[in-house]
Amino acid sequence: HDTRAGFPRTLGQAEALDRICELDLVISLNIPFETLKDRLSARWIHPPSGRVYNMDFNPPQVQGVDDLTGEPLVQNQDDKPEAVAARLRKYKDAAKPVMELYKSRGILHSFSGTETNKIWPYVYTLLSSKIPPLLSDEEN
Repeated sequence: HDTRAGFPRTLGQAEALDRICELDLVISLNIPFETLKDRLSARWIHPPSGRVYNMDFNPPQVQGVDDLTGEPLVQNQDDKPEAVAARLRKYKDAAKPVMELYKSRGILHSFSGTETNKIWPYVYTLLSSKIPPLLSDEEN
C-alpha cells in the first residue's frame, strides 16, 4: 500500500502515476477557499529544523520565535495571503480534470468540512476497508 498527499495535482502527473501503479482509492478533502487561505496564511516556519507553527491553532510560545531554539520564525513568500489566493486558484483549475478522471473510475471519495474530528471517522473507515490492520507483536 502506498499513500500520497497532494499528488497528483495535474492530469499529466495522474497519467504518469498510472504508468507506475494502479490506484484503487483517491480521497479529496474539500475545504472552503477562505478557510484554506486563512490556515496557510497563518503558517510560519523555523527553517533550520523545518518546524511549522500556525499562529491560530499551533502558535509558538513567544510570537515569531521558535520554541526550542529561540531563533526567528519566517513566513514563506508562498504563504502570504496574496500568494496563497493565487496558488489556490491555480490548484483548483489544474485539479479539476484530475478529480473528474478519478470520479469516472469510481475511486474518488470526497469529504467536505473544516473540522478534523468530524471528517476523520469517515476517512478512517474508508482507509480501514482498503488497508488491512497491522497486527501487534503479541498477535504475530
